[in-house]
Amino acid sequence: MGNGQSYLDVTSLKGVAAMKLHRDIGVSYKTAWFMQQRIREAFGAEGPMVMSRPIEADETYVGGLEKNWRARDRKNLGRGPVGKTAVVGAKDRETSKVAARVIERTDRKTLQGFVDEHANPNAALYTDDATAYKGSGRHHEAVKHSTAEYVRYLAGETVHTNGVESFWSMLKRAHKGTFHRLSPKHLHRYVNEFCGRHNIQELDTIRQMEHIVARMVGKRLMYRDLIADNGRSPVAS
Repeated sequence: MGNGQSYLDVTSLKGVAAMKLHRDIGVSYKTAWFMQQRIREAFGAEGPMVMSRPIEADETYVGGLEKNWRARDRKNLGRGPVGKTAVVGAKDRETSKVAARVIERTDRKTLQGFVDEHANPNAALYTDDATAYKGSGRHHEAVKHSTAEYVRYLAGETVHTNGVESFWSMLKRAHKGTFHRLSPKHLHRYVNEFCGRHNIQELDTIRQMEHIVARMVGKRLMYRDLIADNGRSPVAS
């Protein structure tokens, strides 16, 4: 894998489409896409991040409008998150580090399990008013988005989820502006990429590239495994 590939990936805040990469560095689209998936796999090689300061947690849904799908793929189950993939995320207020994961359900067990995995038991938790976060056993404050409350000030605390929502905004701008389509099959790698790039943004470019290469050591991702049919559509970007 060439240094040009790593350079373009780490210096592009909203990522690089495989079609653009294929044109820029003179490789086939298939080669460009495969190289990028290997970089995304490397970003996901780090263990769980444990956040010790107040954290913000939130979930979002990624996917295009169902009306834009091919007719044979439409579920016709209604509006909202139908047909989209849920992602849960958290951001450390102190360090600005983020962690995120593709999930199948947004129930209490899943969301609180994610928080417990990534947050010190003494870390305060800030969320919106989703009921799944209630009863976490930690100090928890929520803003009521359902009543248009986005920031609340308490004694010594500022309650909001603006930080993690800013991360979602970056992910979704990349979805719409760069990749155009992120399939459920490969979405976890794109989430890994955006978390990983966000968390090393303070490093200079050379150190960012070194960071990625170091995490590729011992990791093997075969093209045949990437394109294997697991019941989900392959990505097209």
